[in-house]
Amino acid sequence: MHDALLIDRAPLGTGLFCETWTLNDPASRNALTDALVDALLNACTRAQSDTALRGVVLRGAGGHFCAGGSLGGFAKAIGQPLDAGVPDPLVPLNRRFGSLLQALCDLPQWLVVAVEGAAMGGGLGLVCCGDLVLADAGAQFGAPEVTLGLMPAQIAPFLVRRLGPAAARRWLLSGIRSGAVAAQQAGLVDEVIEGAMDGAVQAAVQRLATTAPQAIAATKHLLLQVQSALPLPALLDDAAHLFARALRGPEASEGLAAFTARKAPPWNPAA
Repeated sequence: MHDALLIDRAPLGTGLFCETWTLNDPASRNALTDALVDALLNACTRAQSDTALRGVVLRGAGGHFCAGGSLGGFAKAIGQPLDAGVPDPLVPLNRRFGSLLQALCDLPQWLVVAVEGAAMGGGLGLVCCGDLVLADAGAQFGAPEVTLGLMPAQIAPFLVRRLGPAAARRWLLSGIRSGAVAAQQAGLVDEVIEGAMDGAVQAAVQRLATTAPQAIAATKHLLLQVQSALPLPALLDDAAHLFARALRGPEASEGLAAFTARKAPPWNPAA
């Protein structure tokens, strides 16, 4: 039996690492089974307290990213009404995937999503969590739920965050597929890769490895706050506290000293 999620930990420098999390069920185009969702949630929980981990690359095995949710656990419920007064077991199952998307967005490390082949339904939701999204030129994106008599329940808020309400509405209500270039134009994809994805991922990791880890974590927190319903004065207050904490911390001292001396800061692998 194969592992639903493969985790490869590679060194970036002395005591610093980047992990690649690979969705690992090529036969199903890496469909989101309960086991895969649990494995990803566990990986996110561990990463939250891993101070040596600088970043994560999320990708799929076998030439595809993720074909969406697996209906295996829901098969017996399809078309079957629920008895009156009985809690629906489908609710927590579906909600758990939303918890995963939130956990991926909340990672204090940078998250690179590398898409090859299909990124559909729940796979599209995973893409929306990336800080940097790379897509092979032949990649395909879509939310086909409404064409199947379903709804994109947990991914909808994340697609709205990523694309904005109007573009998300077009994607979610049409069920159409979009290629990599169209996805880039919509704001879902950051870079379309014409060559080898491995080289593009490595180049992205090298760029991001020059950033300071605590500064990345604080900036990601602030960006999530911007997307919340927090009133602007409260948001700016939070930003001021984050800035003061960063300026008084060791990273600012080391980073500014390195800049003055024209040297690489200690978190940069080139240091």
